[in-house]
Amino acid sequence: MSTFAGLNTAYLGVTAQRRALDVVAQNVANLNTVGYTRQRVELSGIGSPAVLGLFAGSPEPGRGVRVDGVTRLGDAYLDARVRGTASTHGFSAVRAAALATLEESLREPGENGLAAKLDDFWASWSDLANRPGERAPEAVVLETAAAVAVTVNQGYAEVDAQWGRARAQADALVGELNTAAAQVADLNARIRSTAAAGGSVNELVDQRSNLTSTIAALAGGEVRQREDGTVDVLVGGNPLVSGTTHNPVQVAGASRLAEASSDPVRVEWAHRPGAPAGLGGGELAGTISLLAPADGNGTGGVLAEAAASYNAFATDLAAKVNAVHAAGLTVDGVAAGDFFGLAAGVPAAAGLRVVATALATGAPGAGGQDGSVADAIAQIGSGPQAPDELWATFVSETGVRARGDAQSAALAALAAGSALDQQLGTAGVDLDEETMNMMTFQRAYEGSARVMTAIDEMLDTLINRTGIVGR
Repeated sequence: MSTFAGLNTAYLGVTAQRRALDVVAQNVANLNTVGYTRQRVELSGIGSPAVLGLFAGSPEPGRGVRVDGVTRLGDAYLDARVRGTASTHGFSAVRAAALATLEESLREPGENGLAAKLDDFWASWSDLANRPGERAPEAVVLETAAAVAVTVNQGYAEVDAQWGRARAQADALVGELNTAAAQVADLNARIRSTAAAGGSVNELVDQRSNLTSTIAALAGGEVRQREDGTVDVLVGGNPLVSGTTHNPVQVAGASRLAEASSDPVRVEWAHRPGAPAGLGGGELAGTISLLAPADGNGTGGVLAEAAASYNAFATDLAAKVNAVHAAGLTVDGVAAGDFFGLAAGVPAAAGLRVVATALATGAPGAGGQDGSVADAIAQIGSGPQAPDELWATFVSETGVRARGDAQSAALAALAAGSALDQQLGTAGVDLDEETMNMMTFQRAYEGSARVMTAIDEMLDTLINRTGIVGR
């Protein structure tokens, strides 16, 4: 090997170690960058040229070091696990938050809950049964009845408003999903062209990985790698992103809770209206499940089932109280008619109101001071099929579902956190490790530079000093 070859070997060592230091600097600079995956320079030795035949001399050392590339230290399995757990967590977190809000709106148990209002209502009738014809207990009956009606009206209105917010959230999530899909398609194009030109795509892949995780959290997207470096993102088995193109989705269906049963809310492909876009999980799937219509068995959408329970309670309460009240007479011997009314054109819970102006207290022919009808109405609240039982069942079922979804969300959050920790353990930047790498590459750089200096001195002696000894 010639002297100049040795100089080139040392030069390659200097440039390779400098490149390695550049990679360390990139890692350290992105220590706190969310989604950044640490990188490592790949080095390989350059072997000596093969010299065959009679002119082959003694074995020669290699010709230095080569930089093969800069590797992104990601793990495809851990990345897929992060996406899978993000999908599950997104779905369960949305449902848990919605059920917690619904449970809170019931205000049970507590003095502002409907159960307490019903207790006051039945007690006021019992008091009126003992003092028929007196204005004070009659006023209390009307006041407590109005409180019951208003509480039912407000409860239904809160469910209706929560459904509307969830519907708006579905639109927002679809917009976010389409934006992320378009960005993934754009990054696919940039990654393919950059890789074809021999450039580094590590940072672009990091950006795409973050976006695919976002898509998974939104809609449960599945990622499939292509040979050209691009990826396909599938949602429900259908391509949301295919190479450098994306297929946007849209929300269709009812915009009001009252219309949910006739036109269920759904996610469709924008380029194929009417074709459902299956969701593999995520926040969007959780939101769509909340918006589903009631199915009559109590297993439909949470919010629609809650609205149906309010309507069933209002109808049951009005029917049972009216059946007894309409059969009685006031203290003046006049038929009192219905006590509760349900407004036409609106859901029963929204239209529940007090329509009685005079209260029935006695049975026909029993005399003006008979309180049997008032007492019978008071007993409705403690009967075997009391409206209170219907309400208590709804409250308890909502509480059980809320706690169940909260536990599921907590477990999903733990799984998502564990998956992310494992991913960061592999792909995250460790400052101590980078410091050690920096010192290693720095010493190697200094060693290669010193070799260059030594060879330079040898060449100087050979060229400028040979032949002058003894002069």
